[in-house]
Amino acid sequence: MSMTDDTEPDDVIFSVRTLGSDGEFESLSSGEVARRLQAASGERPLSILALSSGGASGAFGAGALVGWTSQGTRPEFTVVTGVSAGALVAPLAFLGPSWDERMTAIFTTGVTDGLFQPRGLGVLFGSSVYSAEPLRRLIEQYADDAMIDAIAREAAKGRLLLVATTDFATGDAVIWDLGSIALYGGKNAKPLFQSVLRASASVPGMLPPVVLKVRTKGGIHEETHVDGGVTLPFFIAPAPEDLPQAAAASAQPAAVHVIIDGPLRNVPRRSHANALAVFNRSLSAGLSHITRTTLESTLAAVHQRGMSLDYAAIPASYPLRGAFDFGADTQRSLFEFAASCAETERLWVRVHSGSDARAAEQPPRSEAALCPADDAFIERLAALRN
Repeated sequence: MSMTDDTEPDDVIFSVRTLGSDGEFESLSSGEVARRLQAASGERPLSILALSSGGASGAFGAGALVGWTSQGTRPEFTVVTGVSAGALVAPLAFLGPSWDERMTAIFTTGVTDGLFQPRGLGVLFGSSVYSAEPLRRLIEQYADDAMIDAIAREAAKGRLLLVATTDFATGDAVIWDLGSIALYGGKNAKPLFQSVLRASASVPGMLPPVVLKVRTKGGIHEETHVDGGVTLPFFIAPAPEDLPQAAAASAQPAAVHVIIDGPLRNVPRRSHANALAVFNRSLSAGLSHITRTTLESTLAAVHQRGMSLDYAAIPASYPLRGAFDFGADTQRSLFEFAASCAETERLWVRVHSGSDARAAEQPPRSEAALCPADDAFIERLAALRN
């Protein structure tokens, strides 16, 4: 049974599942989340980071954050959201530059190598092609007691760490407040935190679904969850319509940043005609389309509120090798590429209220190594919304 069946009214479209001090989950509307954030932030403007799905391309988001730290302008985010690969990076992004060393180690030292381990004959009787154990071990390695304690301290200040999964029974996106789990989860905080992260990254058919126990006023429910990218490539929370407008006298407009762990379009490439290659190519094409559509609607909503938004995506010219290539060299190269783009201020396409999209000041373009801000398609996408 899904919690939404008996705890959420029909008119709640966007809600955040948050754990209270009584150990029970409740669903908060986007408007309520916005009100609580404003109360906690006071006069400080909200800063929101959204990290997208993208499989092995999560190394791009991680490298972008580390390079942003080196560049010197990375803010402390009021809200960090993540989906799938972005959900795995989100806790480290939330905790800030002091955790960059751990994030760098994950993507540059071969820790991710072998993350997708075939199940052999077990695939004939199970729910997935690959074993869940490598991903489970990776999450348990870095989402340890020290991380849970650090996130709980930040959550107590009113900051939000949110990740999305997909409820397998209903097909609906579920947004989890991981900060509240760290803060109020008690002895169950770490295992539940880890399980939600694993569920968010469990691509249906490739990795097994994750069963989560959820306690509400209606009792304890068991729910099956899979990859959040099935329903949401990325998300802004609170929803743009609930964020302060630029013209509002009572609050400064929110600063929104979106890191897309993948390309917004696909270029023709030769590929082997085996099952995995066909699946990879189909997944990439579908993900690019839904991500581009979501970005366009987000840009329109944010622009309507008179706010600014910065975003980055992997240029189509970058030689990605598939959604499931977690090899050490591949991960390190993508991480270092993103870090270099951020350090040289060629990461962001910036969309300002009342103006066209523009890239940061940049050196002359090199066609062999286009950064997001160099890519004409990525930049033009934003210009279409103004």
